[in-house]
Amino acid sequence: MNQDPREKYEKPPYPEQEQQVPGTTAAMNPAPDHGETSYKGSGKLTGRKAIITGGDSGIGRAVAIAYAREGADVLISYLNEEEDARETAKYIEEAGRKAVLIPGDICDEEHCKHIIDTAIAEFGQLDILVNNAAFQMARESLQDVSSEEWDKTFRTNIYPMFYLCKYAEPHLKPGSTIINTTSVNAYKPKPTLIAYAATKGAIQNLSANLAQLWGEKGIRVNCVAPGPIWTPLIPSTFPGEDVSKFGENVPLKRAGQPAELADTYVLLASEGSSYITGATIQVTGGTPTI
Repeated sequence: MNQDPREKYEKPPYPEQEQQVPGTTAAMNPAPDHGETSYKGSGKLTGRKAIITGGDSGIGRAVAIAYAREGADVLISYLNEEEDARETAKYIEEAGRKAVLIPGDICDEEHCKHIIDTAIAEFGQLDILVNNAAFQMARESLQDVSSEEWDKTFRTNIYPMFYLCKYAEPHLKPGSTIINTTSVNAYKPKPTLIAYAATKGAIQNLSANLAQLWGEKGIRVNCVAPGPIWTPLIPSTFPGEDVSKFGENVPLKRAGQPAELADTYVLLASEGSSYITGATIQVTGGTPTI
């Protein structure tokens, strides 16, 4: 039966709320849907091994659940959100797949190398790399953005993608895939997210270059561009802002849920997208990207 996408999930106004960075899932109201009860696998990723950065919560958790239920073992990289990470691992293991958790700061090159080395040691191979972890902070003017915050945004959102792809490359076989999380902000930048939006444009450019560079190796590289998605990033990175109206300005009149992106990440990791590389799939609730 068809379902009205406007009514599938709760719509604004949401309860007013604020968290400390990076935020936790348990403190969110309403609770995000990561597909815990809804996602059904069909073996699309059987035998594959995946790394997901920022896989403890939000979009990363939804992707981890979906990948596990599709048959993949999953390594979760996260900063320090132990409770969220253990919860995600529980869902992976309940799907009968292996979960590996690695806390630490992906801004550090050696830590990124450790992530790749651990995946190879634990899984024996690497088939899917999802560069999903991100940092943002809303600021009203350029004068409010410190040099340290600008640097942190790029070191979190861009540098690890370079490090992880570089260290993963020797282990990637034909048919492997890289999936990078960009944003609707790459197309329609939000002035209060100037640093974040700049990194998301850079992610698309780097992805397009890697797709060309690695096409002859049979390695595909694509992006997903989410619109407003209800994750811990929202109540923790808009200091002083009213997030109760988050998502109300898109055509579908609500924020998206992490679960609504999972199928897109599965598609780009599976044989169903074998002729897709260098592309970006927009999941924006109708916000135009043209």
